[in-house]
Amino acid sequence: MGLPRTPKGRARETLAILAQEYPGDARDLCALVHDGPFQLLAATILSAQTTDEAVNSVTPALFARYPTPGDLAAADPADVERLIHPTGFFRAKTRSLLGMAAALEERFGGDVPTAMEDLVTIPGVGRKTANVVRSVAFGLPGLPVDTHVGRLSRRLGLTVETDPVKVEADLDAIVPAKERGGFSLRLILHGRRVCVARRPRCDTCVLAPFCPKIGVIEMPTRVGTKSGR
Repeated sequence: MGLPRTPKGRARETLAILAQEYPGDARDLCALVHDGPFQLLAATILSAQTTDEAVNSVTPALFARYPTPGDLAAADPADVERLIHPTGFFRAKTRSLLGMAAALEERFGGDVPTAMEDLVTIPGVGRKTANVVRSVAFGLPGLPVDTHVGRLSRRLGLTVETDPVKVEADLDAIVPAKERGGFSLRLILHGRRVCVARRPRCDTCVLAPFCPKIGVIEMPTRVGTKSGR
């Protein structure tokens, strides 16, 4: 069989090959250490503009002190700021965490909702965070689009869009619903380890045989700081 020539064909091959390179389901592939939807939601909010390692270094103490949405909603903001300080933007993140916890308590009975339309009404939660929670915590269809997912999707010719919502729509049209969370996380891992932004390692890339941008080094573009979380 020849090399895939359509976005759908390249998506199918990418999904199959990366599933072998990075096995497991979305929960296995998620680098944020958590126990349950509430912890994942908080950790994902904290992950804006920082590393997963930084988030994982502060969440054990945060969750030990505030194990439930009710506990966190009633927290002293100064104490939360101190606990999450290493993740950066700690004042804004504290406002989001306390607002998120209050919303869960007041509007959702202390539980994290599963519907996208509910999740995006929670402080600090955009489509990307909502999709992380849906796919990792609940096993529901959800394809988070971060900078790695957008960049690799364009390199592989799966989309030409730069807006994350439009990228998500294009990928949703060619990636099976049950595979979307894992597909996103595998693209992220591949973008960090192989298809790095400044110097993609095309000579060792398992996707090179059908990548339209093989050997092409793209100049980085300036993007805004909003995370879409």
